[in-house]
Amino acid sequence: MLARVRSISRHWPFTRASASLKALRAIVSLPLATGLIMSSASAASYVYVGNADSQNISVLELKTNGDLAAIETVAVPGPAKPGGSLPLAISPEKHRLYAGLRNEPYTAVTFDIDAKTGKLKLVGPGPLADSMAYLTIDRTGRFLLGASYGGNKVTVNAIGPNGVIAPAQQVVATEPNAHCIIVDPTNRYVLHTSLGGDVIYQQKFDAKAGKLTPNDPPTVSVKAKGGPRHLVFSPDKKFVYLLNELDAAIYVFPWDAATGTLKKETQVASALPTGFDGKPFEGKPFEGKPWAADIHLTPDGKFLYASERTSNTIAGFRVDPKTGALTSLGSTATEKQPRGFNIDPSGRYLLAVGQLSNSMTAYAIDKSKGNLTKLSETAVGRNPNWVEIVNLP
Repeated sequence: MLARVRSISRHWPFTRASASLKALRAIVSLPLATGLIMSSASAASYVYVGNADSQNISVLELKTNGDLAAIETVAVPGPAKPGGSLPLAISPEKHRLYAGLRNEPYTAVTFDIDAKTGKLKLVGPGPLADSMAYLTIDRTGRFLLGASYGGNKVTVNAIGPNGVIAPAQQVVATEPNAHCIIVDPTNRYVLHTSLGGDVIYQQKFDAKAGKLTPNDPPTVSVKAKGGPRHLVFSPDKKFVYLLNELDAAIYVFPWDAATGTLKKETQVASALPTGFDGKPFEGKPFEGKPWAADIHLTPDGKFLYASERTSNTIAGFRVDPKTGALTSLGSTATEKQPRGFNIDPSGRYLLAVGQLSNSMTAYAIDKSKGNLTKLSETAVGRNPNWVEIVNLP
């Protein structure tokens, strides 16, 4: 057909032939373009919520318009008495989910994720060295790393071929209350926090052996009694953001990718709402004090959000792409005691859960301004504290 058009075009004015060729090529390529669009649209987003008191996982589908549809509730087998939280981790390939049980016998339970439905299939438990407040998988998918708040340690467990974890092959003692552990984008370095010691540990990671060793310097300190809690890398890998639990401070650290270390902080912002007066939430023990919880960035790195449990709010910030500096967008009222939230891979929606409300609120994120608009509330399990969102083909 294109050969026929070329033959005819010799007898047409140049401009008309050019326009005709462009139009025809567009028509010929339409099925391919349509196929690509349909392929992209066919990807589905699934939400996994760790519910500590009911010791189960709520599985929901996040629709393209922000609606949430319940799919199933999956029990996490373990001790009859539930732990204080139920941390989750997703494998890099998004084909497995791990849930950490915080009562003896301490285990991480592996589930396979059905790529078509998002449903979970139990694989089995593997032993943890202690009660883990935070779990993460290294970028090869071969090792599970954990941070134990009560045990004052971080650990490395190998993951077997079937996805079940082996006993810890390394246990590293820390200052009190290890709270978070993350792997850098290159999989060569690890950062973890000590809430009681007011330090961030900087370690090298041997991804072949699954071994941690101290970096130089081995730690970075923050303000005393700030309580370093959660960390997150910026998508461009230039900055690391730390959220303190006890003063709700957010530290902006430039990241030295060559050495795997944090440079001197360039800013300390606050996740507390304007006029914070310390009014207690429904329940104690942190009456009248800041009690920050979770921190996440949009996938494009334009906006950062942090949850604060005493005021039941989510603080929003615009991120300067060059300096990493934060400009406050104000705070949004949310679920009661918002320990966990997350942002979907498209960056369009933020989902927050409340430990005292046992529900999840979905917000639309304004792509240009970063403001949050409430869309819906959905019931989940009891004491929800962890949210993971994945796209599956």
